[in-house]
Amino acid sequence: MHTTFEELPAFLEAGDLVVVNTSGTIPAAVNGTGTTNGTAVVIHLSTRLDGGLWVVEPRWPSGLSTRQWRPDDDGDPPTPIRLGKGGHLELLQPYMGSKRLWVGQLSLSQPELPWLAANGTPIRYRYLDRSWPSSAYQSVYVTELGSAEMPSAGRPFSPEVITRLVAKGVGVTPIVLHTGVASLEADELPYPERVKVPRATAHRVSTTRQTGGRVVAIGTSVVRSLEAAVDPTTGEVRQLDGWTDLVITPERGMRAVDGLLTGWHEPTASHLLMLEAIAGHQLLEQSYEAALQEGYLWHEFGDSHLILP
Repeated sequence: MHTTFEELPAFLEAGDLVVVNTSGTIPAAVNGTGTTNGTAVVIHLSTRLDGGLWVVEPRWPSGLSTRQWRPDDDGDPPTPIRLGKGGHLELLQPYMGSKRLWVGQLSLSQPELPWLAANGTPIRYRYLDRSWPSSAYQSVYVTELGSAEMPSAGRPFSPEVITRLVAKGVGVTPIVLHTGVASLEADELPYPERVKVPRATAHRVSTTRQTGGRVVAIGTSVVRSLEAAVDPTTGEVRQLDGWTDLVITPERGMRAVDGLLTGWHEPTASHLLMLEAIAGHQLLEQSYEAALQEGYLWHEFGDSHLILP
């Protein structure tokens, strides 16, 4: 069925539960210069580790955007790197065998978030024809900043839509998963990400399913969070504050989530395995055929896809 996002409450019922990711997008793209040879580089900060370490993605400037660093053609990226004003990055080693991600020691002249606000910009997607402000990369329910790339499924929400959901008896509850840089270019599976599933959210998810309601995840990051929090013995969702490296496939299936609101993903995206685990192959194929016929927009600023098998 084709409709507009404002009609989302019409597809949900009293007793259903909507789970949102309240992580906000940081200005994770920072211009840099190799200190030894003056090479211009753009660093995408991906995931904060311990001890001032970050997972980062060095990229080449390319027109209005950037392109992936190709080790076979470009060699290793320069190190150390001067970043913005008062920033310094030392690339230490490739991250988990990746050809594009590195572990780096980041040193800044002030705390990370204020420094990024002054020196960084949101990661710019190649399909955009202009820069958009940081505010365009946030959902209305953000509680803390930390995502390298926008948890974009929640971007179309408005206070009015949330109010109508609550008024109908649909619950709304949060998790936090700070997303890293997208892996679509390299056709990689997701890397470990930091996740928090509060005790109250875990309880509401379990109660909703026990009483016959549906748990609807707003975004693939929510699916990954809730499924990572499933107790393998009891099958119930538990509180989680840690890391997840879970990859969801049709073979693994779903244990905590009944439906999903997401965007439209490229054919090589690993997220499609997750979508197939929820929708099944036939329904997913029919949905994408309909989206192509209607000219729906792909990617982070595109149209939405509600899966309720």
